[in-house]
Amino acid sequence: MSGTTTRRPGVVLAVILVTQLMVILDATVVNIAMPEIQHALDFSPSSLSWVQNAYALAFGGLLLLGARAGDLLGRRRVFITGVSLFTLASLLGGLAPNAELLLTARVLQGVGGAIAAPAALTLMMLTYREGPERMKALGYYSLVSSGGGSVGLVLGGMLTDWASWRWGLIINVPIGIGLIIAARKVLTETERETGRFDIAGAVTSTVGITAVVYGFIRVADIGWTAAEVIAAFSVGVVLLVAFVLIERRVSHPIVPLRLFRNASRSASYLTMLLVVGTMFGMFFFLTQFLQGVLELSPLAAGLAFLPMTGLLFAASRFVPRVLNRIDGSRLMLVGSLLITIGTVWLTQLDASSTYLANVVGPMVVFGLGAGMLFIPLVGRAIANVAPEDSGAASGLLNVVQQVGGALGLGILVTVFGTASRNSAGTTPRAVLTDGVHAAFIGAVVYAVLSLAMIVISVKPWSWFRRSQGPAEGDPLAVDAEAKTLVETEGTSGVVGVHT
Repeated sequence: MSGTTTRRPGVVLAVILVTQLMVILDATVVNIAMPEIQHALDFSPSSLSWVQNAYALAFGGLLLLGARAGDLLGRRRVFITGVSLFTLASLLGGLAPNAELLLTARVLQGVGGAIAAPAALTLMMLTYREGPERMKALGYYSLVSSGGGSVGLVLGGMLTDWASWRWGLIINVPIGIGLIIAARKVLTETERETGRFDIAGAVTSTVGITAVVYGFIRVADIGWTAAEVIAAFSVGVVLLVAFVLIERRVSHPIVPLRLFRNASRSASYLTMLLVVGTMFGMFFFLTQFLQGVLELSPLAAGLAFLPMTGLLFAASRFVPRVLNRIDGSRLMLVGSLLITIGTVWLTQLDASSTYLANVVGPMVVFGLGAGMLFIPLVGRAIANVAPEDSGAASGLLNVVQQVGGALGLGILVTVFGTASRNSAGTTPRAVLTDGVHAAFIGAVVYAVLSLAMIVISVKPWSWFRRSQGPAEGDPLAVDAEAKTLVETEGTSGVVGVHT
């Protein structure tokens, strides 16, 4: 290893933290502006979800390939390339005159983020040696990851209210230019490793998942028997099967299939897929409800999410400190139960609901549950991984979050579209209420399935036979630095689903 910057580590950390904040802000700023984007560019209610899914699928699908690019091409070069692409795509999206160009820009933003994010985190790890300095740097990184989403919701509301939704994207341009200039001055190149890119794996997985999500979203408009829908699902299944076959044969797979041999880890990935699907749907449709039914302004809607995001932020600081004293399996079970209760509570919203009486309660319960669940769940997913697979395991977890969110939202959009078409409502507000109600019922199914997965994997009935504290070898018994890494990986993913 060479080329890590030691002259100005504080400036290096600032560059990395601002990059992470930019990526986090972009997701939540766009989320709160969704109704304005829909009206400005004439999106249908179902196609609007592509504003989020185009970014999530590109980012999640290419994240592991982006990490590999840093290894093979040099992390400084890859970081600057990713930030440059993200910045140009933000300008393109901010100036987009139609829906097609905006979605293209969102895809390019996802590609840029997938290139830059892994290189940024690795550069930080190389800059700070193991010990208190690295722990402190990781703490700042986690703080930005977990708190940036709340900032983005409020900032998105301010920009949309006071200027235009376009400024939620254009604001990245001066930030990105500043990052590029600073990176060229303070970052030094790392040595290149030898190896190959798994291009075929990246393409088949990303396009395959995209085809499946596209099929679900189109069902909302044209039904299950349409040729376009059948073709989308068929292409998706064929490409995903091809992806598995490719990963079994290539020398440097983008997803080492051996990671799934551990039953606990596989269950954790599947649980994360379901939980994030629940959260993507909740944020997306609750945003529509707050602005379309309760008639809150974008800024007020952004502020309305603070009880939930505040609890997520607080949990990212508190939960790692109590894992030594409380079995993480118990936190997972209670957290998943609270998420289920909060989601069921949201199904009670109707046209007569008010924010204080009917929305704050389920938000608080949901946020508390998510805060308790995510960090121990991430710990279980990356525990007992071989050193050579540690990067792939944590990267795959972030991929699962992005893909799970996109796929989950795609399915819920189908539920929303079907309910909207069959609604007996006579006004757009009534139709939207019926559609959101049905989508929340779909989210309850996700929440119940994730709760069932946790019950099966943690086996709460076995707690009666345990002595106090996690058993030796329990995947949740992680050391101090591992818990900080759990916090970093987990909260950054949680913030990502605020879209």
